[in-house]
Amino acid sequence: MSLVQPMTIATLLAGGMGVALLGSVKVALAAKLRMDEARVGGLISAFGIAMIPVILSVGFVTDLVGKQPVVVGGGVLLAVSLVVLGSAATYAMALVGVILFSAAWAALVNVVNPMAAIAFGGSKAYSMNLACFYFGVGAFVTPLGIRLLLRRLSLAKALWLLAVAALVPAALAAGADFSSLASTGGGQATPVATEATAAAPGLASLLRDPILWLCTLGLLFYGPLEAATGAWTTTYLSDRGVGASAASGLLSAFWLTYTASRLVTALAAEAIGLSPANERMLILACGLAAVAVLSGVVWGRGRAMAVAMVLAAGLAFGPIFPTIMAVLLGHFPASLHGRAVGVLFAVGAIGTATIPVAMGAYAKRTSVQRGFLIAIGSAVALTAAAVALVAQP
Repeated sequence: MSLVQPMTIATLLAGGMGVALLGSVKVALAAKLRMDEARVGGLISAFGIAMIPVILSVGFVTDLVGKQPVVVGGGVLLAVSLVVLGSAATYAMALVGVILFSAAWAALVNVVNPMAAIAFGGSKAYSMNLACFYFGVGAFVTPLGIRLLLRRLSLAKALWLLAVAALVPAALAAGADFSSLASTGGGQATPVATEATAAAPGLASLLRDPILWLCTLGLLFYGPLEAATGAWTTTYLSDRGVGASAASGLLSAFWLTYTASRLVTALAAEAIGLSPANERMLILACGLAAVAVLSGVVWGRGRAMAVAMVLAAGLAFGPIFPTIMAVLLGHFPASLHGRAVGVLFAVGAIGTATIPVAMGAYAKRTSVQRGFLIAIGSAVALTAAAVALVAQP
């Protein structure tokens, strides 16, 4: 497994880059293509919409042909999409680049989560929180890197340089020995006829299992919390009397706290040997903490309270997604991991696509602070799903 772990880390960093890239280049891209905010929003929406069917279908492909072809193909497609986006001279070409980028990102994310559980070893809670720590590092450094590149290079050259970096996971995957993962379902597929015979009952069993749907509900209601906090933290802090520069710095502090909490959770889970039952309890505890923090956002007063709640949100939110993934992957056999992750993301993404929109509409009529009432409702629903998870045998 000499190359498997570096390949997994490189893929996680590329995945983190994926969630931060469009936000990092949107101003430069809008200026280059003379786009208004509506068209910029259309590109960002296209990324989310294209991801849903791709990540679901890639789950089937991964379970049928193995992880190696998906990582190689996803890495190459990621590089191609960045070249297309960097070379785009029209909105239509930029849209093609974003759709290709979304497809590549979805392919890599689908395969890297189950692969991380094998590459890092230890408990699922340890491996998934460690994986999401690397993912968070990728998301955090991307805006900083883009900013530095754009000071020295054109947008096209900056994205072409990132395209070269995006080939690293593909190159490592091409040279990695995936046979070391075969015993856990991560290697090459068995003959197609055998897989086809096994796939139907496996999929039926997957879709009947309440753990799949409770984990999916957890992600559906967790995703909007992360999206809303990332989108409205600076506005919320500004309304509480925090200066623009300080508010921007505190948003970065939120992401740092959020990322660090995953590393701390991974190390703690490994040190104490967190059991599957306690993984579910951790989701419940974080859900309750999210309700408390968001209540502080809505009803808290003063600048100090606002700053404290933003930092506390990072601590509360960070471990939720990786621990949901730990429960999911620990519950299902490796032969179903691709499809399980595909369903989780495809359905869970609906919450991120709809709840922040409702929150934004309510905030427009009232205030950003009051808009977080909808986020509280989402956190309560997440907590309810966690209670149901704890009650499952």
